Amino acid sequence: MAPRILLARHGQTEWSRLGKHTGRTDVPLLEEGRRGAKLLGERLHRPPLDGLPGVEVRTSPLSRARETCELAGFGERATAWDTLMEVDYGAYEGLTPADIHAVRPGWLMWRDGVPEGETLQQLTARADDVVEWVRSEERDVLVFAHGHILRSIAARWLGQGIDFAARVRLNPTSLSVLGWAYGDPAIESWNDTGHLSG
Repeated sequence: MAPRILLARHGQTEWSRLGKHTGRTDVPLLEEGRRGAKLLGERLHRPPLDGLPGVEVRTSPLSRARETCELAGFGERATAWDTLMEVDYGAYEGLTPADIHAVRPGWLMWRDGVPEGETLQQLTARADDVVEWVRSEERDVLVFAHGHILRSIAARWLGQGIDFAARVRLNPTSLSVLGWAYGDPAIESWNDTGHLSG
């Protein structure tokens, strides 16, 4: 069977709630984020996933992703991987899109990049590293990471340019699955937060 990648975005933080670009700043989970991480874990341990036995688990080393992984019940199985860290937003770290548009009207990260931060080429290369790793595996993988890097991974999984990531939203504590359809890379499910209402 060709490997799939299950993408778990970290739980809610104060900055994600406010819409601030949260790159390398180590913002902790809110209580809401911790509760969501536990609900995500319950979902991943129920049928049909049954705890994903044999699946390799990797997490961003940033605490909001790592804690989500731990609260979901995968901490002991997870390996931290710097490649899964969120985008380095440089001068735009901690700002909202409205803050940025006030000084740079029409700005779009996926087209324009960020000053003093990670370039779109560097982000593409990181996403490609994740895709290459998954496709070299003989089993499914589960990653805990952040909104923009996970959207970038999805774009590259599908063979799209990094700007495609602008078209796929991703909520905190969501679960997405990238797999295959008729032999081609495909989205099996995206931005699923059904576990949060249960």
